[in-house]
Formats: sequence, structure tokens, C-alpha cells
Amino acid sequence: MTRKLDSVDQAIVERLSPDARISNSQIAEHLGVSEGTVRARIKRMEEEGQIRITAVTNIDRLQNATLAYIWIEVERTDQARQVAQRLSGIPELGFVAVMLGRSDILAITMVRNTEHLARFVHSNISCIPGVRRAESTLGVNFVKHDYRMARIVS
Repeated sequence: MTRKLDSVDQAIVERLSPDARISNSQIAEHLGVSEGTVRARIKRMEEEGQIRITAVTNIDRLQNATLAYIWIEVERTDQARQVAQRLSGIPELGFVAVMLGRSDILAITMVRNTEHLARFVHSNISCIPGVRRAESTLGVNFVKHDYRMARIVS
């Protein structure tokens, strides 16, 4: 059984978020707990799947890469989860979610250019049974990219 994060767990996560390389002793000193407490809690949260410590790419530093949003409409609403599951098996997609609103599914990937995006959509997405339509948009000017958003994507 996975338990909810308490205030100490949340404080540890907040300290790890800007820089996961921070030492357990620095976190412990800031929170007024022992280093062993911090270490044990991080280990438990990782084992229970509550957190994952990973590197997050700074999109501004990637050469010739553009973030592509692919909005997918399925033929029947009851196919959305099945199509999303199929999409999740495509390694190039970094995000797949069933959505509420105009589109049934949102998939996000990185592409080199519009030709690359068109080939990717036609060869990997449009051919999936149940996909009615796929519409793509490209991110062209990122005003804000909050690295902490990676925490909500599993």
C-alpha cells in the first residue's frame, strides 16, 4: 500500500526539485531532521513510485529539435485508452495522455523539422486502428518551461 506524502516528504521533494544532486545532509540540515531520515524517506518514496530522480533536458540547449504536440481524435470514445496504450509503446513519444476537450489524446515528441513531423505522424500514428485524425502543432517560442512539471509525468 502506498501512503500519501506527509509534510516532511513534501519538503524533501521541494528541496530535490531544483537540483536532485543536493546532498541528503544539506536537506536534513535545512529541515532539522537527521541525514538518515532523509535517506530512508527518499529510498521509500522511490520504491513506492512516489518520486523518480532523473535528469530533465533543457529544451533550449537541444540542437535542431522542436517540441511537437500531436492532438489525436479517435473514432469512438471507448477506443481512447486502447489507442493511448498503443501510442505509449512508441519510443519517440515522451508523453501520452487521454484528454478531456476537443481531442481525445495528446502525444508529445521532439522533431527536427516539419517534414520529420509529417513522416512520424503518418508512419507511426495515423496507421493505428481507431485513430480518426491527428493534428499537430509545433512549439516555436517557449516563454516559460518549468522543470518541476516533469514531476507530474510518469
